[in-house]
Amino acid sequence: MAVLSGGNLSKYYGADQIFSGVSFTVNRGDKIALVGTNGAGKSTLLKIIAGDEESTQGQLGMARGTRVSYLAQEAQFSGERTLLEEAQQAFAHLHAMEAEIRQLEILIAETEHPDWEDRMERYGDLMARFEHGGGYDTERMIERTLEGLSFTKAQYHQRIGEFSGGQKTRAALAITLLEDPDLLLLDEPTNHLDLHALQWLEEFLRTWPGTLIVISHDRYFLDKVTTRTFEMAWGKLTDWPGNYSKFLQLKAERDERMQKDFDAQQAFIAKEEEFIRKHIAGQRTKEAQGRRKRLERLKNGYQGAGGQWIDTRIEAPKNQKQVKLGLSTEQRSGLIVLTTSDGLTVGYKTPQGDKPLVRTPTLELQRGQCVALMGANGSGKTTLLRTIVGELPILSGRVNFGVGVSVGYYAQTHDELNLDNTVLEEVHRVKPLLKTERIRTLLGRFLFSNDDVFKRVGDLSGGERSRVALAQLTLKEPNLLILDEPTNHLDIASREALESVLQEFPGTIMFVSHDRYFIDALADTIWMVEDGTVNTFEGDYTDYAAYVTQLELERKKAVDPKADATTPKAQPAQKAVPERQSSNAQPAAGLSGREHREVERQQREKQKQVNAVERKVADLERQLHVLQSAIETATAQRKIDEITRLGEEYVALEQQLQSQYDLWAELAG
Repeated sequence: MAVLSGGNLSKYYGADQIFSGVSFTVNRGDKIALVGTNGAGKSTLLKIIAGDEESTQGQLGMARGTRVSYLAQEAQFSGERTLLEEAQQAFAHLHAMEAEIRQLEILIAETEHPDWEDRMERYGDLMARFEHGGGYDTERMIERTLEGLSFTKAQYHQRIGEFSGGQKTRAALAITLLEDPDLLLLDEPTNHLDLHALQWLEEFLRTWPGTLIVISHDRYFLDKVTTRTFEMAWGKLTDWPGNYSKFLQLKAERDERMQKDFDAQQAFIAKEEEFIRKHIAGQRTKEAQGRRKRLERLKNGYQGAGGQWIDTRIEAPKNQKQVKLGLSTEQRSGLIVLTTSDGLTVGYKTPQGDKPLVRTPTLELQRGQCVALMGANGSGKTTLLRTIVGELPILSGRVNFGVGVSVGYYAQTHDELNLDNTVLEEVHRVKPLLKTERIRTLLGRFLFSNDDVFKRVGDLSGGERSRVALAQLTLKEPNLLILDEPTNHLDIASREALESVLQEFPGTIMFVSHDRYFIDALADTIWMVEDGTVNTFEGDYTDYAAYVTQLELERKKAVDPKADATTPKAQPAQKAVPERQSSNAQPAAGLSGREHREVERQQREKQKQVNAVERKVADLERQLHVLQSAIETATAQRKIDEITRLGEEYVALEQQLQSQYDLWAELAG
C-alpha cells in the first residue's frame, strides 16, 4: 500500500533549478536511502515531503491519516526544557489522553447520570487507544532511546540549551524516534553519533515496522538499514532496488551498458558520416543523401506518428565532478614515527586543577601504519590528537616523534582557518612562494573554479571548508597525517576519493572517525579509547566488531571460572614490533604508495606472528614447569594414576612446544 507519492515534482530557487520531473511511490514499510552529491537537492526534497517547503511544480500525495516526523540537520530547541521534558513531549497526545481518562474515571462513578453509557463508551475507547499507543510504557521507551543514543542519566535533567550542537542533534533524533510516526524522514541522523549509538540506531531502524526515508553519507549505516535507494543526480531522481552497495553494483552495470551502447552508436555515426563524405558528390549521391537524412533523425530525434518527439540519440553515462586529491611526502620518516612514554596523560588544565581524560600505556606508531582511534563521544580521542600535535599541553608523560617526521594535521572544527581570507588567500598562505596559477589549478581539483576561489572562507559551507583544509594539507607534503573526523561534511563521492588517495599515501596515518566504511578501507590497527586508557587491536573495524561479538558470546557461555581462561581479553597497548629482527628492511624502490604500505604491513604482520609464537612458547614452557612440579608432588605421594595422567599431559605439551619451536624457526628464517 502506498504511503507517499510524488508526481512530476520540480523545485526552483529563482532561476536556479534544483530538480525537475521527480516522480516516485513509497510503500508502507519501505526503508529508502536518499543519496546524491552535496547540493543535488536531497534535503530540499525531504523538506517538501515534510511540508516545510513547497514544490514549484508537481503534486505530492500522502495516505490519509499518515503521521510524519522529520529530523532536520540543524536541531531547533527553545532551550528552557530539560532533555527528559523534551522527550516527554513526544507523548503529549498520550498525556492528554491520560488526563481525559482520569477525568472520566471520576465521572463514571456517577452511575445514575444520564450520560453514563456514553462516558463508559468513551472511557473504553480511550483506554484501548492509550494501551495500544504504549501509554503505560512511555518511561521505559524514553529511557531505552536516550540510553541507546549515548545520553547519561545525569543529562536527563540538564537543560537542552546547555547542550553542544552534537548533543542537541542527538536529542532531536531521540524525540523524533519516540514520536513513532508512520513515515519517518531523517536528514543525516548519524552525524554526532558514536559507535554505540550508531549500532543502536541501526538495529532500531532495521526492526522498526514503519516507513523510512533517510539521507546519510554513512555507507555502512545505509547498507544495514535500507532496502531501496533513491538517487538524486543531474536534477532527476532514479529509483534503485536494494541497499547502497547493491545500488552501486546496479549503477555500474547500467553505466557499462550505456557506455557500450554509446560507443556502438558513435562508431555507427562515424561510419555513416564517412560514407556520406565519400559519396555525397559521386555516383551514389542519392544513397548518401538518404543516409544523411536518417543520420540527422538519429542525432536530433524526430516527431512520431502520434505527435510525440522521439529521441534516438544514446547518451554516454554522466559522471559527477569529484574532488581530485593528491598527497605526497617530501621525505621518508624513520621506522619509529611516534611513541608515548612515562604514562602520557591528556586532558585539560583549569583554574581548579588538571582534568585528565586519558592516561595511555606506551604506544608506538610505525612507518606505514594506519591507526584508527575509536571510542565513545567524550572519551578523549580528539583531546589525544590535539595533545600529540601540540595544540593542548601535556598533563604528564611524553610524546616523542621519530627521525624525519613531518606532521600534517586536519582538525575537526577547522579552527585554524582564517575566516576573513578568500579561498585563494587561505590556501596560498601555506606556500606563499607558489605561483597563483598553481594554487588555482590545485583548487580546481577541489571543485573551486572561476569566482569560487574569491569566496570568503567564513561564508563557505561545512563541506566547502573541509575541502579548503584538505587542499592546504596537500601542499604541506607531510609523512605523518593526523586527521580528526576527515569525512565530516563530505558527500559519499568525496569520501571515496579521500579513501583512494589515503590508500595510496606512502606515509603514516592516524585518524579519528565514526565512519566504519572509511575505517575498514584504511585501518590496519584500532586504538580503542575507553575507560580512561587506550587498548590496541590489530585489524580493521569489521575485525574488531567480530572480536567484540565473540567476547560477548564467550561471556554468555561462561558458566564456571575455568571458562575465563579461554575467553579473549582486550590487551593494553604494546609495541607493535618489539625488538624486530627486520627493523632495517626497506621496501623495494619504485613501488607505489599502496605497495610500500603493503610491504611494510606484511613485515609488521610477520613480526606479529613471530611475537605470537614467542608468547605461545613462553606460555607452554610455563605450563610444563607447573606440570613438572605437579608430577614431582604426585611422585612423592605415590599417586600412580595422577602421575600417569600428568605424564601424558606433559608429553602432549612437549609436542606442542616443539611445533612452536619449528614454526618460530620457519618465521624467523
